[in-house]
Amino acid sequence: MTLRNSRVLIVDDEADICLMLSHLMDREGFISLTAHDGEAALKMIALKKPDLLLVDIKMPGMDGMELLKRVKELDQDLPVIMITAFAHVTGAVAAMRGGAYDYLSKPFEHAMVVRLVRHALNERVRRRRLLDMADQAAGDASLRDRMGCSEAVSQIIEKVNQVANSDFNVLIQGETGSGKDLVARAIHQLSRRAKGPFVPVDCGAIPETLIESEMFGYQKGAFTGAVGAKPGKFEIARGGTLFLDEISNLPLSSQAKLLRVLQEKTVYRLGATKAVLVDVRLLAATNQDLSQKDAALMRDDLFFRLNEFSLTIPPLRERKQDIPYLCNRFLALTNAELHKNIGGISESCLEILTAYDWPGNVRQLRSVIRRAVLLAEDTITEKQLDIKGVVAAGMAFVPRMQKMPWHAHSFKEIVRDGVNSIEKEILGRAMEYTGGNKAKAARLLRIDYKTMHTKLK
Repeated sequence: MTLRNSRVLIVDDEADICLMLSHLMDREGFISLTAHDGEAALKMIALKKPDLLLVDIKMPGMDGMELLKRVKELDQDLPVIMITAFAHVTGAVAAMRGGAYDYLSKPFEHAMVVRLVRHALNERVRRRRLLDMADQAAGDASLRDRMGCSEAVSQIIEKVNQVANSDFNVLIQGETGSGKDLVARAIHQLSRRAKGPFVPVDCGAIPETLIESEMFGYQKGAFTGAVGAKPGKFEIARGGTLFLDEISNLPLSSQAKLLRVLQEKTVYRLGATKAVLVDVRLLAATNQDLSQKDAALMRDDLFFRLNEFSLTIPPLRERKQDIPYLCNRFLALTNAELHKNIGGISESCLEILTAYDWPGNVRQLRSVIRRAVLLAEDTITEKQLDIKGVVAAGMAFVPRMQKMPWHAHSFKEIVRDGVNSIEKEILGRAMEYTGGNKAKAARLLRIDYKTMHTKLK
């Protein structure tokens, strides 16, 4: 939360007051929201998550004092500034006892309103920072803030807290974009090695000919172009954590050398005759299920060495209750990045986003929201979504046989023909979605390329 992007909800039954305060808040760089009664204010709080409320005490229906009570039941820390045309001491005392941050009496000076709002928001930012620091020490803040508050995330946090302070090697499994890197960083931050370096290595991004020099380092003159000595990733991570992302992409020959380092706790730089002691904690991640692995992906002995403790990150489609939270988080981050004030996401748009299966997981969701914020002017609607990639692909379909061939075929034959029809429909839509790219379509459908090619043929 920053002051510039803070959301101020103005609750007053007088439209002129709402309009005047809204202009004042907008001019100061805040995001203004308005409601004309208590019930509308409560709905706005649930939908827009304001950072501060300006509430008129005298309103028809639910008055300001009742609204204050309801707000404090929802969020004790949400600052509420009461507005009254009758600045009686008893009313002010009652408001402060009810949990109000302060009160304003009409008519009020614009400078006084701005000063009071800024002061309340600054205190809210300071409190949040203190709470974040306390939560981070407990191991919850970073992952809850970044992943959500679902039961699945709670279970991940519990496992992270269990293993963090040990020196166990940890194998983190999950689909691409599901948050394996976040979990690895959380384990490091909560470990005894937190003051040491965290060194990530993408095993799939290093050419096979350079893996050994990148991982273990080299001496001057070890090969053509080695004009000086260079430490490898193991040495750079000494005293900290080495994170090997997509470990299954590591060639089998390199896996054997990695296993030797883990066993002996030493590395030899290329061209060196003297071993270097390395003290690192190893975390590894993969998008493959190595418990059901192909022997060509991972050596058994290395798998058992890495799998001293395992964590599986569920895909986003299995924790859909986190999607609204993540959408709002990415909306806020992109607002700050682009210096925009997009107010929120429409309910119908949120329903589409929640219904979609997200083959690219959280990373794909973030990209869709960032693009929508860039295109939106006020609120994100279906118009700003990647229609081809999210709405069209996310809509369910049930292929129907035009005419049931009751007399010509048996049940088994009808089912076989129906399955073939469904497969053709799915394959056709997958190829359309990926622009005719068979490899991408195979990954989207989570089948191997050979099966994809055979079925299309």
